[in-house]
Amino acid sequence: MSSIFSDHLLSLMIAVPFIGMVVLAFLNDRKLLLSSTLVFTLVNSVLAFFLWSQFDPEANSMQFVERVKWMPTFNIDYAVGVDGISLLLVLLTTFLPPLCVLGSWESIKTRLKAFMMLILLVEGAMLVVFTALDAFLFFMLWEVTMVPMYFMIVLWGGPNRIQAGLKFVLYSLTGSLMLLVGILGLSLQAGTFDIQSLAQHSYSETSQFWIFLALFLGFAIKLPMVPFHTWLPDAHSEAPTAGSVLLAGVLLKMGGYGLIRFCLPIFPEMAHSFAPAVLWLSVVGILYGGFMALAQTDLKRLVAYSSVSHMGFVTLGIFSFNSEGIGGAILQMVTHGLTTGAMFLIVGQLYDRTHSREIADYGGLQQRMPKFVAILSLFAVASFGLPTTSNFIGEFLILVGVSSVNFIFVVLAMGGIVLGAAYMLWMLQRVALGEARTETAKQLVDLSPREVLTVAPLAIVVVVIGVYPGPLLQSIDSTVTYVVARVAGL
Repeated sequence: MSSIFSDHLLSLMIAVPFIGMVVLAFLNDRKLLLSSTLVFTLVNSVLAFFLWSQFDPEANSMQFVERVKWMPTFNIDYAVGVDGISLLLVLLTTFLPPLCVLGSWESIKTRLKAFMMLILLVEGAMLVVFTALDAFLFFMLWEVTMVPMYFMIVLWGGPNRIQAGLKFVLYSLTGSLMLLVGILGLSLQAGTFDIQSLAQHSYSETSQFWIFLALFLGFAIKLPMVPFHTWLPDAHSEAPTAGSVLLAGVLLKMGGYGLIRFCLPIFPEMAHSFAPAVLWLSVVGILYGGFMALAQTDLKRLVAYSSVSHMGFVTLGIFSFNSEGIGGAILQMVTHGLTTGAMFLIVGQLYDRTHSREIADYGGLQQRMPKFVAILSLFAVASFGLPTTSNFIGEFLILVGVSSVNFIFVVLAMGGIVLGAAYMLWMLQRVALGEARTETAKQLVDLSPREVLTVAPLAIVVVVIGVYPGPLLQSIDSTVTYVVARVAGL
């Protein structure tokens, strides 16, 4: 029995959210809907940690592999498996949804059943994306993730939700079309959709250029890289809290994951050719995101632009082509998901009280909301990479990795860290210190036990990773070594 369980663990994890959607379809009571969704998401969290406990970090091949013929006529399989990078992103994907449910406990007033089903749909689709070993399966579920996010924005979003939702869909569809062109090009050249086999095939120089470009653009839009980033602030500022958490915490990571899974191992020569341009665009993104965040008066838009800056660090690390840079980029994706997801949750808790995201409407919160300010302070300093917090480890490794390419990138990227400290600390000063600027701010009450429970796990994990990142680094070591060897071997 235990062998059957472990042999099909990934399929079970993928099935749990979809089974949850079927169960929710027959429920109508509000508390039952919320508690049932919470149970299904927590079940997957437990399964993910069991997966981690059984994962062999020394193995340099895919683990927990399941492969079934799906469309044999087109040589398409249902194939899933995990390596180091997949494992960490699976852990992140299963860690955030229970917190999204808790964060939506009172804030979602209408169509609650549909909203909870969309959370489960996002989780199930993301698990397939991060574990797929077949490029067609990867693309299908990549597309599915767009649907629940669109409906979250347009049905539960802010006053400009329709415009933000359409912008999100147009950018996402453009990226998806690029990705589809790239994947079809790979299949036509190699005669298979198997991702591992695609990396072993030889491609002509012309094919390499155009397929790499198509894949890169698809992943760059999702990440998003400057100048393909303009959909992100609008989507974040209009989405409900849970939507922003899932978008920033998990969906953006699809772009970085795709670069490491497809672009580097399959086209190492093209990756080297594009690297100078990507590195400069990454630095531009880091600095641009920091300056734009510094100029924001809206809390959610500030956090959204900080994501643009942080994703610049990810691409900077990936295209340094060494163990430190790529390992740091993977870790940065995970820790950014934790800290930015936490920032959106805590901003949502404030918005639920005042229905305002304007920084100018607050002030003096340390007097009435000391628990809120303490937690906000932790996530704010973690966001710009204060030592002993999670983001510091990834950023440090990325800077070490890119220093071997050109030290000028280190200097410019450190400017982004300084900007991060500036906009986060200035936001903290205006929100937490001084005197309350509005009557509403003067009447605020501190976090409830449920709200503390929503963000406490994130606070604990952010500190634990910052102090002891060893287990995560050990999990990704063999995967990073493989990617670096592929890029170095050309």
